[in-house]
Amino acid sequence: MHVHVSDEYVEVRLAVWQKVLGLMRNIRVARAEVSDVRVVDDPVREAMRSGIKVGLRLPWLCYVARTIRLDEAFVVRRGVPALSFAVDNDTALRRVLVSTRQAEALAQQLA
Repeated sequence: MHVHVSDEYVEVRLAVWQKVLGLMRNIRVARAEVSDVRVVDDPVREAMRSGIKVGLRLPWLCYVARTIRLDEAFVVRRGVPALSFAVDNDTALRRVLVSTRQAEALAQQLA
């Protein structure tokens, strides 16, 4: 998994195994549609609190999943901080939480 931030888009590129087991595809959001950017120190705990999910769920270890309503996407793992951002567009997706060691730098770049 890799998070790429350009002048126009924020992209979360998933590995093949994450796409298959998480029942997800890559996420691409225009930067103009990104808001409420923050760093989450314990993303697995936040993912566990978010209700029922579809995809790969290994409680207290990792999540590659979306909520049943498809409004939240989680690609998180234990011990790795996460970048969290809201999506303001006409799709079902409203929030993304993705673990990356560069979460702090990416959050500053998006702010």
